[in-house]
Amino acid sequence: MLKQTILLAGIMTAGVLSAQDSQMNNMIKVGANVGLAVPSDNTSAAVGVDVAYQNLITPGFGLGVATGYTHYFGKSNNGYDNNDVGVVPVAALIRIYPKQTGFYFGTDLGYGFLVGDDKVASNSTLDRPNGGFYIKPEIGYHNRDWNFFVQYQKVFVGDNGDLPNQDYNVGNLGVGFSYNIPLGK
Repeated sequence: MLKQTILLAGIMTAGVLSAQDSQMNNMIKVGANVGLAVPSDNTSAAVGVDVAYQNLITPGFGLGVATGYTHYFGKSNNGYDNNDVGVVPVAALIRIYPKQTGFYFGTDLGYGFLVGDDKVASNSTLDRPNGGFYIKPEIGYHNRDWNFFVQYQKVFVGDNGDLPNQDYNVGNLGVGFSYNIPLGK
């Protein structure tokens, strides 16, 4: 049993080391972000974590899938005590890298599920929307290991969740970073 464990550990170590030497065509991106709510009728700020898989189709163009969780902090507005809300996106990732290191831009497009309290505000009977079209354009700087970016994140819910004198909005303008974990060629 000890020999099998040592052999398995050796194989896994060799796999990790060879992945580190790869050209980074496939990677997992793990990161965090923080932002200010815009518009800010019912939320004030947001913090989140991101996880994405990216495949570089060409050296300057990547496609993948993205998810994560962003927590929006509710605020009082027009007599309403708005509840916090979370966003769990299921999205396609698109990135364009003009150079191997430096400026990049892209977006995540998909559906954002809204989670948390069922009501828009603690002193309201109006139900919170379940989700909507999700978009997260970003622009930033990248190198082999890191991405630093400015982003805009938005879930479009139409007029669902609107209260008198208050539109229901889930969106933020923020900054973030992500770390690239190579998966091999």
